[in-house]
Amino acid sequence: MIDKRHIGMELPKHSVDVEKGQLRFFAKATGQDDPIYIDDQAAKAAGYRDLPAPPTFLFCLDMDVPDPFHLLKTLEVDLGKVLHGEQSFTYHKDVCAGDTVTFQTKVVDIFDKKGGELEFIVQNTTVTNQNDDHVADLRGVIVVRH
Repeated sequence: MIDKRHIGMELPKHSVDVEKGQLRFFAKATGQDDPIYIDDQAAKAAGYRDLPAPPTFLFCLDMDVPDPFHLLKTLEVDLGKVLHGEQSFTYHKDVCAGDTVTFQTKVVDIFDKKGGELEFIVQNTTVTNQNDDHVADLRGVIVVRH
């Protein structure tokens, strides 16, 4: 069983630059067909400062750390037993190419179901930009099978 003393644990903050090449690659990989995600002029004509981040892009940037599995190692979770449970996001401001975003993640709950056969790790992440503006909130749930 995952030790519930980890509820409230914060992961180290990390910052990532939002780059046009990454945005275009992500847009193509996820089938975004709106030109605002790949064409500078289309993005500016739509009112963006630069190419905007597609909706789920911040989840990928949050993994851009030296050890993206730090949390699982800390909780002593076998990666082979992990399932993606849920993710959601709320944007408060646009994130565009040229921004630097900072992620602060906190474990907000750990619980089990089915008599401990499934354990759930709930994380909330606050994202700010280079101006310290709160740009997004991310929520993720990891499921561990036993």
